[in-house]
Amino acid sequence: MPNITKVYVVRHGQTAWNLEEVFRGRADIPLDDTGKKEVHLAGEALKHETIHAVYSSPLSRSMETAENIAKFQEIDVVPLDDIIDISYGDWEGKPLADVQEKFPDLYERWLKAPHNVRFPNGETLEEVGDRTMGAVKRLVAQHKGENIALVAHRVPNKVICCALIGIDYSNFWRIQQDTASTNLFTYKDGQWIVSYLNDTSYLKILGKPSLSDF
Repeated sequence: MPNITKVYVVRHGQTAWNLEEVFRGRADIPLDDTGKKEVHLAGEALKHETIHAVYSSPLSRSMETAENIAKFQEIDVVPLDDIIDISYGDWEGKPLADVQEKFPDLYERWLKAPHNVRFPNGETLEEVGDRTMGAVKRLVAQHKGENIALVAHRVPNKVICCALIGIDYSNFWRIQQDTASTNLFTYKDGQWIVSYLNDTSYLKILGKPSLSDF
């Protein structure tokens, strides 16, 4: 019997700052009413799976998302600092239009070469990758043969997806992560297998377009 570990990677539901295109990062912005509906549906979509542990970024938008998964499994959410959102530094709390005006060159580089960007007083994608993938490796060793969920944010999730697929962070924009989306990776015989990416099929009942890159 092969030793198989499944890792569900989930993005938090919608917040007001997603709709308003404001950079969130470490700011603790709660889910809005639509986000609350999204995360209930995300939890329901996984309720028939056996999930042994649910880990979440400590920010409330992720914790509430994680709690909607964990409640169907009758387990507690474990906060995990290593998968907190990227630090946008001086961009944090700023609307996209302000960033484009005040940091035009850096914003252009963010779009074209995201792996070469350090946010002013913030992080790089490589630093996000070091902490998130360090956590993934520890948790997979800890939960051999089990199924776990990691609930985080757009940037950490994209970075984890790149790493587990085996592509570098220059491909950041090629990975879509809608609000309340789920990805599934399977660790088998020492290698990662992509089961699915950015599943939001369970959100169709809401009748709204999904938010991807904000």
